[in-house]
Amino acid sequence: MQSVVLSDDAQRPWREDARVMGLVGVAHASSHFSHLLLPLMFPVLVQEFGWRYAELGMLSSLFFVISGLGQAGAGFVVDRWGARPVLMTSIILYILACLQAYAAQSYAGLMVVAVLAGLGNAPFHPVNFTILNQRVSTHRLGYAFSVHGVSGNLGWALAPVFFSVCAAWWGWRHAFLAASGLYVLILVLLVINRQYLVTTPAPRAATPGLGADSEHALAILRMPVVWWCFFFFLLSTVTLAVVQNFAVPILNTLHGISLEKASMTLTAYMLLGAVGILIGGFLAARFAQVTDRVVALCMAAAALLMALCASGWLGPQATLWLLALTGFAVGIGGPSRDLMIKKGTPKEATGRVYGLVYSGLDVGFALSPLVFGVFMDQGWYTATLLGAAVVLFISAGVALGVGQRSAKT
Repeated sequence: MQSVVLSDDAQRPWREDARVMGLVGVAHASSHFSHLLLPLMFPVLVQEFGWRYAELGMLSSLFFVISGLGQAGAGFVVDRWGARPVLMTSIILYILACLQAYAAQSYAGLMVVAVLAGLGNAPFHPVNFTILNQRVSTHRLGYAFSVHGVSGNLGWALAPVFFSVCAAWWGWRHAFLAASGLYVLILVLLVINRQYLVTTPAPRAATPGLGADSEHALAILRMPVVWWCFFFFLLSTVTLAVVQNFAVPILNTLHGISLEKASMTLTAYMLLGAVGILIGGFLAARFAQVTDRVVALCMAAAALLMALCASGWLGPQATLWLLALTGFAVGIGGPSRDLMIKKGTPKEATGRVYGLVYSGLDVGFALSPLVFGVFMDQGWYTATLLGAAVVLFISAGVALGVGQRSAKT
């Protein structure tokens, strides 16, 4: 028997809310895990097939292009058919991607892996936020978004450990086979608890705030707040991509820090980001009416810390701590960021809005290496970090713009 989706004003038992948060958290972790399916095997694939890193890097670009394009459209599917069937389909696509990677014998075969995984990744933000917004009590959404953010970071953290251990024990192909088994277990868990993942499809009636002809699905494109949210995610993700892709060589080249220590700093960035998200969940619940200001303050603080990292004024060791604390500051703003988006989202268009807005993440991940990769090739290491700080500071202003426009919807 399916459980009923309650209204926003209904009070759900804490146990039910917690179960929904946990299930969505597992799904989100599986999404972030997929981001690293291929990149973690790049060194092995170079040795196995003799491909260049540039060729393998194109596989990551293909993944995020497919994911970004698919995410914008997936929200419409979620609103039309509900989140649960889309979520199950995504996990199945991940299983197929892992099996294809296990059997791949050519570059074209790995391109198929990137396409399958990108399609699987595409719906996760509209799916997850539609489930959370419909299935979790309104006064607990801050905590729900906190769990959602932390679980994503944990998915990133699990992938290197999982693949390094499995590859060492059984070889790289069987590591992908083991990953497919992991996704099968996740699918079984979701199927068993499927009654907690039911959402109500959006009605064909007019969506509040979208005008008389709002039954047309593309009406959300005329909402300024949607595009402000999109550009906020694009800008903030540009900075995250700089840290993920270039922080290690920058620290190594500018400050003479070993690659191992620089990599540990990147790990600390992610872990402190997760701690920040946990704290940010309580702040989001406490200051739910001013989420845009909380986000802007966190992004501005992180931008200042990153600018100090770029300057190197405080020395190598302090620079490592400052970079890690940048992740903490960004993490604190994460749950408030998600609530900020919710405030500007019409109830009947949750999937569409989240799909479009969060596609800004994929665009940011795709654009950042193209722009700042040129900086790195020119040896402009300080300018790379400083540029990332400037972009993050601009995102703080965009967050305030989101808040102003949300008040008008």
